[in-house]
Parts: sequence; structure tokens; C-alpha cells
Amino acid sequence: MTAYDRRKFLRTAAITGVGLGLVGRAGSLFAGTRAAGKRIGIIGLDTSHSVEFTKMFNAPDADPAYHGFKVVAAYPQGSKDIASSLEMVPGNLAKVKELGVEIVDAIAALLEKVDVVLLESNDGRVHLEQALPVFKAGKRVFIDKPIAASLADTKAIFKAAEKYKVPVFSSSALRFIDSIQQVKQGKIGKVAGADVYTPSPTEKTHPDLFWYGIHGVEMLFALMGPGCRKVTRTTSADMDQVTGVWADGRIGTLRGVIKGPYGFGGHAFGEKGIMPIGDFSSYQPLVLQIASFFETGVAPVDPQETIEMMAFMEAADASKKKKGAPVMMNV
Repeated sequence: MTAYDRRKFLRTAAITGVGLGLVGRAGSLFAGTRAAGKRIGIIGLDTSHSVEFTKMFNAPDADPAYHGFKVVAAYPQGSKDIASSLEMVPGNLAKVKELGVEIVDAIAALLEKVDVVLLESNDGRVHLEQALPVFKAGKRVFIDKPIAASLADTKAIFKAAEKYKVPVFSSSALRFIDSIQQVKQGKIGKVAGADVYTPSPTEKTHPDLFWYGIHGVEMLFALMGPGCRKVTRTTSADMDQVTGVWADGRIGTLRGVIKGPYGFGGHAFGEKGIMPIGDFSSYQPLVLQIASFFETGVAPVDPQETIEMMAFMEAADASKKKKGAPVMMNV
């Protein structure tokens, strides 16, 4: 995404409360409270997000809507074996140090220096392991996509957050692009269906869509909401087509471009019109949501929706293995 022009986006709508998901009660418990301090710690420097988010929070003219939060420390270890991720660490480490961030050698050391956490490791397989000490320390945490590399780990993360009564959320920046927020605010009325497309290169350590196609899945669920029950996937060397049927009969589709032009978009179909869904432009809408979450403890994404997204992607993998046969979601 960093190759795209980072025009400043309009601020998105105020964040919504935690819904009725697995940890809805835990999230609500902290609603309205303030974080203990403004110090952010980063876990994982194997993604460009670590640098981009630090630039925004630590800018001399940082947006007042960031509530004064600053990145002060980082633990660099993210993936332990994904070459493309490991190669990014030295350069990202140098960049965040230039932005005034202290580098520490353990998560425990990080937690002694910060009040809230950005879990940025590019490898979803390590997120549960890395999140547990954060929950035990009672510190609010944003977990970058994918929240985990499996549905089982996703459920375990939310269960642990509930146990330790710590607010948590996970999201792709694509959920908060302006066109999607306009649809969610009712511009075309009730959404009857949606078609989205996304780059979808794969990584052998993750189920296919978990690695990058999750951006499109996030867009689809932001538009359609939870409630998908049946998934069918057709795949080729260059392209994936995943169709979801919701419990109320609505249909949503995801086109994953494995090889081809890079871009995000689609259309939402509503009772009042059809809305084109625009491309990615800036991380700012997501960073605004993260800052508000750190300040209030209120998650902008319902945990149950995140769980359903993971179930959707696992069902898509199962449909592929069954040569395109429909698969019921396991939620």
C-alpha cells in the first residue's frame, strides 16, 4: 500500500461501540475510561505499518485527534521465519529510531515503558503468543491484520482479552476508507449486496486469504456486516472468486487478484442506489480509530465480525480443497 499517494482523507465517523461478540462485555466495561498514559509501544518491526503509524503519531504537527499519543518504544521481533518480513526489520528499525523510538530486546521490557500497544507483527501465527503478555499487563492493544493465522487462534485471543478484561480490536485500513464509511452511514440505504476486489498474493505459512486477501474480506464485511453462512470459492493461478451467502439471502463477492494490477475497490448495492468503492489512499482513518480506541477503550469493530471474517476465509480454503463445493461457515 505504501506505493500509493497518501492524500489526507476526511476523518471517518465516530467509532461505534463493541457489539455482542465474544468479548463485547469486556470492551463495554472499559468504555468511557481513559488510558493510563499516552505512551505507545510497538511489537514487530517487520511491516511498513510500524513506520507509517509512528510517523503519524510522532509528527511535530500531529493531528490533535490522536489525543497526544506517541510511540516511545518498540520490540523488533515479528515473524521468525518469513523471509520477506525478516528482510524489512533492519530498515524499519533504523527509521523508527530516527523518529525517537527506543528499541528494546523483549516484550516484557517494552511493557514496562508503555501504556498501550500496537501489535504490528506481519505474521499472524505469532499474534496469540505476543498478545498474551500484553493482556496480562492490562494494556489496550490494537492487533494489525490478520488478527491471527487461524480461526482457533482468533477465538483464543478474544477469550484471553475477556479473561483479563482488556479492550482489543483488529482491522485493515481498508475498512475505514471514505466510500465504505459513507455506505455504512446510510448513503445508499440498506445494503442488499456488495462486490469487492483486492490484491491477494499468498504466503505458504498462512491460509490463502489470510495473508493479503484479508483486505478485501475486511471491505466486504464492513459493507455487508456479519451473518454470512455459506461460502463458495472458484480459483485459478491468477484469480480467486469467493461468494458468500448471508443468512438473510444477501450475496457478497470477493475477487482476489493473485497476479495482476494492484488495487482495491468494488461496488455496494443499496435500496437507494449503487455506490462505487474507492481505492486505498491513507492510513490516517485507521490511525484516528486506533487513537480513539486507546483513549476510550471502545473498539470500533465488533469482535464477532472479526471472528466471522476468519471463518469466511477458512471456509473459502475448504471450498477450494473441495473443488468449489459450497461450505457452511464454522462460527
